[in-house]
Amino acid sequence: MQGATADCNWRGCRFAPTLANVSLPGWWVGLSGCGRMRLVFWISLLTIGLTSLLGAGAVSAGSLVEFPNVSEREPKLVGYLARPDAGLSALAGGDKYETAVYPAVVVLHGCGGISSHSIDITDRLGSWGYVALSVDSLGPRGIANACSGGFGPRQAFDAYAALRYLAQQEFVDPARIAVLGQSMGGVAVLYALDLDMTAQYFAERFRAAVAYYPGCTTLPRFTAPVAILIGEADDWTPAERCRDMVRHARPDSAPIAMTVYPGAHHAFDVVQLQPGRQVYGHWIEYNDAAAEDAEVRVRTFLATHLEPPAAQEPTAK
Repeated sequence: MQGATADCNWRGCRFAPTLANVSLPGWWVGLSGCGRMRLVFWISLLTIGLTSLLGAGAVSAGSLVEFPNVSEREPKLVGYLARPDAGLSALAGGDKYETAVYPAVVVLHGCGGISSHSIDITDRLGSWGYVALSVDSLGPRGIANACSGGFGPRQAFDAYAALRYLAQQEFVDPARIAVLGQSMGGVAVLYALDLDMTAQYFAERFRAAVAYYPGCTTLPRFTAPVAILIGEADDWTPAERCRDMVRHARPDSAPIAMTVYPGAHHAFDVVQLQPGRQVYGHWIEYNDAAAEDAEVRVRTFLATHLEPPAAQEPTAK
């Protein structure tokens, strides 16, 4: 891409295009350098054509959206939105998704922030027939990373801001919205669905949730079914804590389906992590077998819980 540079690390590649003729949100001026780079990466994603990959004409992968947070004291959020009937998701999914109203999935990133892996997940969900919205919780706040911990509860509130935004879109069925998160985003997923945590502050409800290698809490009362996928060898968010959580779930909690992958480490689905490496004192590494199985399980789980309520037909708005 002319006028762009790429910075690749363990979380994927960030593309930094020139900003001429680009209209930016008002909070851009207050962003840190890293926060600006994260937004620039997003803008680039929307301008990169697929000719070199698919032999087609220039196609937009998705769209960059801005939406209110749940509190006026928090900054507006930005997100990468993929639809089954547009852009890269439509190409990957073929012509089979032409429904006027779709189920949706909110995607929450890990402590390092939005990455090419987050965008890949969002586009993949779009190709499966979902409207998918990947939320950047760090960039609008000018935060480089949140790997020191403690950000999960704030990100859980961002999930509800995304749910509200999606529910207002005419192409989304508000009764069929799930949330998916990884690592810190997985923690936020658990907070968002726990009636003793973030869920108590909202009338809206997610229909289902997926948490990849989350740091698990105890005594949950989940408002919707939860799928947890984690590696047995994970030394950052140990699987045993999640087993403990499942064992001690409240009787009135929605069901928890947990899958533990022998030999798999943290971030086992991030294909860029080949070979594995040490990050913040923890080992992270891609595991092909675990990643493929998890993808199949997630697809089945979402299809089960987000199917239309009657006769396999979408709910009318």
